Amino acid sequence: MERFYLIVGDVERLELLVPQGVKLVQLRIKDCPTPEIRRQIARARDFCALHGARLVVNDYWQMALDLRCGFVHLGQEDMDNTDFAALRRAGVQFGLSTHDEAELDRALSLDPAYVALGPVYPTLLKKMKWGPQGLGRVSRWKERAGATPLVAIGGLTPERAAGALAAGADSVAVVTDIQQATDPAARVREWLRVCRS
Repeated sequence: MERFYLIVGDVERLELLVPQGVKLVQLRIKDCPTPEIRRQIARARDFCALHGARLVVNDYWQMALDLRCGFVHLGQEDMDNTDFAALRRAGVQFGLSTHDEAELDRALSLDPAYVALGPVYPTLLKKMKWGPQGLGRVSRWKERAGATPLVAIGGLTPERAAGALAAGADSVAVVTDIQQATDPAARVREWLRVCRS
């Protein structure tokens, strides 16, 4: 699993940042009409294929299936309505969000491509009912996840990345730090340097 996992909110941002050397990117679209979501996923799929990057589609697993995308990410609430058998038949991999022990057990029982734990640090992106999980929990999650890759997410910066990776995360997922950067492309390159060192 790639150590740097970029998460973007639209295909235009994806097209700006993937060419910096990103190999794993999630398209997390919120509040768009269905035809626009479909257009963005298809465009992102083709762009990532061209640049040798793996695209992960957030939430829209049925569209990902229709558009022959190979990877989806699902939150706990999405898992209730997901046809995991259909994803497996189509060879679509999936990553799952977890925040507590029960969610981790449920996620691991589905044999995901990875489990995500967050927020590791306080996050500005969205209101969450969970407080910061901390690096100790990253280590405990990795012990329980075993061979299943663990993605740390939430409040991460290049300065905090080494700690999350040392604690046991296989990958660090980044949203806000790059979203709020004055030069997002340069910030991505910094992240890639940190994650490769």
